[in-house]
Amino acid sequence: MHRTLLLLIWLPALGSFFEATAQTKSSFDGFKLVDKTGNIHKPVDYRDRLQLIGTYTVLDAKGNQMHYTYASRGAVEYYRRNGKFADGTVLVKEVDGTDHAQLTTGNANWAADTEVWFVLIKDAKGRFPNNPLWGDGWGWALFKSDAPSTQVATDYKKDCLGCHQPAKADDWVYVKGYPVLRSK
Repeated sequence: MHRTLLLLIWLPALGSFFEATAQTKSSFDGFKLVDKTGNIHKPVDYRDRLQLIGTYTVLDAKGNQMHYTYASRGAVEYYRRNGKFADGTVLVKEVDGTDHAQLTTGNANWAADTEVWFVLIKDAKGRFPNNPLWGDGWGWALFKSDAPSTQVATDYKKDCLGCHQPAKADDWVYVKGYPVLRSK
């Protein structure tokens, strides 16, 4: 009887282990967001399916912003082990405007409406050499709030690399903004 009870307790836990392992292995398949010619689609459920890896504030006289970056499940652990992102990793950066008020706790700022989304998909194999949105190990996409389903970047070298140039040594990603990527 004790063995049967132990088996009944152990089996569901084992199932959860295999489910989590399968999720982690399949979570790097960012190419599910890409069509045959390399057009990238923004995941509509990224807040539910991806892991928040960091948030930072950009202070600007034209308007402050809050940047939230999400990554494929398992991407943090992979990055910690290997110092790079796995092929197929999805990164989504949501850029929000801010609002503020003087509260009892002080001058508070918080995220307001989303302005743009940036989507990166790690491409270690160079799958789309003829698509101008793919190169330097990534697929690059930009979506604006006035048409959130429409990718508007035309050439990653013109539209993306200018901002990412300082992060070239870190695989074009500002990893220092994401302390969760550092080893424990």
